[in-house]
Amino acid sequence: MYLIYGGGGAIGGAIARQLAGAGHACHLVGRDRRKLEDVALATNADFTEGDVADDATFDRVAAAVGEAPLSGLVYAVGNIRLKPFHRLTADEIMADFTLHALGAWRAVTAARKGLMAGKGSVLLFSTVAVDQGFSNHASVAMAKGAVVGLTRSLAADLAPLVRVNAIAPSLTTGGMGDAVAGSDKMREAIGKAHPLKRLGEGADMAPLAAALLAPEGWVTGQVIGVDGGRGALRVGD
Repeated sequence: MYLIYGGGGAIGGAIARQLAGAGHACHLVGRDRRKLEDVALATNADFTEGDVADDATFDRVAAAVGEAPLSGLVYAVGNIRLKPFHRLTADEIMADFTLHALGAWRAVTAARKGLMAGKGSVLLFSTVAVDQGFSNHASVAMAKGAVVGLTRSLAADLAPLVRVNAIAPSLTTGGMGDAVAGSDKMREAIGKAHPLKRLGEGADMAPLAAALLAPEGWVTGQVIGVDGGRGALRVGD
């Protein structure tokens, strides 16, 4: 079984569909019951409704999943708070850290025994903004930078039984990505900033996610960009 936090979102839902299409069972976790139900219907998955900012969510997920070995855990939860650094508050920064980094730690901690028993894999999510230094991204970049550190530390701590990797996307459509992109004109402009000239989609993450989660893998401690080339290339500058 694969445990997918953010299973009702664009990325988490796409990963659930990819895994279910290969015959794997999934358990979804998320705040939006309607979105969870939509993905669960398409993937024949069970789900737990809950907020990762609430400690009790992880206890309820553990109770729902039981002590069965886990093939993998995906933590595809996050937000994009765009704000000049001098206008950020400590509460906002802590909320983002809790959502992105502390929540990932809590999820892996709660599932550790199942992952060890199943020799499973963990997949976390960072962002291209950690290495690129975009303006107005201070809070999300700090939080996702912590995810990068967590990815590598957990990979060392849980080896050789459990592999831990992360994907670092650029802006992806669906949910919070649509809110950031705004109008069609803005979406087109942001898309053109990428060498592949479009925004990402959840389905762009799913094949690599499935490969990193596969039991026969020999990759751990890596942060891999799925970002339309934005993190590594400068085309036409």
